[in-house]
Amino acid sequence: MKKLTFSVIGSGWRAEFYARIARSHPDRFELLNILCRSGEKARLIRQKGYPATTDEVDIISARPDFVVVAVSKGENFEVTGRWLTLGFPVMAETPAGCSFEELRALWELYQNGARLTVAEQYFRYPLIAAGLRRIESGKIGEPHAVTLSLCHDYHAASVIRRMLRMESGPLCDFTVTAKVREYPVERTDSRFGPITDGSVAQSGRVTAELEFDNGKWACYDFDGVQYHTRIRARHIDLRGERGQWSDTTLLYSDKTHTPRAERLTAAPIPGFEDLMTPELERIGGRWDPYIHMENAQDEYAIATLMDGMEAFIAGGPDPYPLREALEDAYTWLMMGKSIDAHAPIKSGPRPWQA
Repeated sequence: MKKLTFSVIGSGWRAEFYARIARSHPDRFELLNILCRSGEKARLIRQKGYPATTDEVDIISARPDFVVVAVSKGENFEVTGRWLTLGFPVMAETPAGCSFEELRALWELYQNGARLTVAEQYFRYPLIAAGLRRIESGKIGEPHAVTLSLCHDYHAASVIRRMLRMESGPLCDFTVTAKVREYPVERTDSRFGPITDGSVAQSGRVTAELEFDNGKWACYDFDGVQYHTRIRARHIDLRGERGQWSDTTLLYSDKTHTPRAERLTAAPIPGFEDLMTPELERIGGRWDPYIHMENAQDEYAIATLMDGMEAFIAGGPDPYPLREALEDAYTWLMMGKSIDAHAPIKSGPRPWQA
């Protein structure tokens, strides 16, 4: 396998995930540059030991194998489109677009040969991937219903489809009924570390029922504070006729119809063992009844997607199929429509559906 070169467009919190991945796996990835908006930001990035520039000409002239677009959600579509039209394969941060028109335009670009994939990583978190492997093996039978309080919006849509084994074949129509409610919660954590001043803030909690036309059902339940808090847990409740995935435990009936319980731990995904890091090995060596979504799991998941770029650039399969990424964002948009309308919303035709 050749070493893949890449540059990052954007210099925010997410951009540094890709930089750390390159630092952890120098034999596999080489970061050529991070494109920053200001000289001051570039200086700060360089202080961390990463290459940085404010001139996109530096990115173009270096000819990376691909570029990562890691800008704000609202800018993602425009910036992704620009780098695609410049002829670069693009791995874009989520969501792919923020309107149906943007999603349709990206699909048209893709259909016309643009090499675009989206860095949807949650289903490749080692803990989540371990559970999905058990589901795919049939341990709980055919799954029919899931309640997910794990991740937000388009990420949740991706995980829900995989938990219900609906990621392949024609994408299923659905009806969504969503609401948002505001509640106070004490702030205990942040991206930058613990908060111990006892301050309380309002946080929006979204609940949404997804009723799929094939009879399967999902309940999405997520609070905006859940990524960075020590007093709000994450939960998985996936049910099939022969068992249940409950947080970090798999309950099932075996071939002798004897009830069993199996613990789930963060384990490397088959084929990606070489992307393990010492921190992830430490995490994988423990069992915990609570679901933790550590940065080490996040970076491993992204690294597995980046690893797939070599084949993708050569015309092979997407690391994450674009039709699924567009469906993720579409599902998120339908949730928002239901919230605004205070009513159920039925999905409509979309060009990537078949």
